[in-house]
Amino acid sequence: MATGQRPLELILARNLLASLSTAAFLVDSRGEIAFYNEAAGDLLGQRFEESGPMHADEWSKQFGPFDQTGRPIPFNRLDLTHALRGNRPSHSAFCVRSGAGELTSIEASGLPIVGGDGFRGAIVVFWPVESAAAP
Repeated sequence: MATGQRPLELILARNLLASLSTAAFLVDSRGEIAFYNEAAGDLLGQRFEESGPMHADEWSKQFGPFDQTGRPIPFNRLDLTHALRGNRPSHSAFCVRSGAGELTSIEASGLPIVGGDGFRGAIVVFWPVESAAAP
């Protein structure tokens, strides 16, 4: 595979995500954010065309994941990450931070993308959720 060329599965997944109105991102097998769609860009306050691909370390510093108090959650400690790397779907709840610094609680569901020669990456779809109101 030539440098910069993505596997066919990721190219097709990107085309699918670009057509969704639900926020979603695409991660490659190295953990790099390969793409996020317009709905995700609206939530994060930055379009993919402005940020470009990002390694997980860079993504986590800028956008999260964070716990409810705003403390960073390392990607390698997320159940979602473990499941996807194990070729299993998963669902998690955590917070993301917009470019303006605002924390938003989200739920995220991830599906691994598996090609003929193994794990290619993952699709993660997410949406904002309201925090439970105190009684």
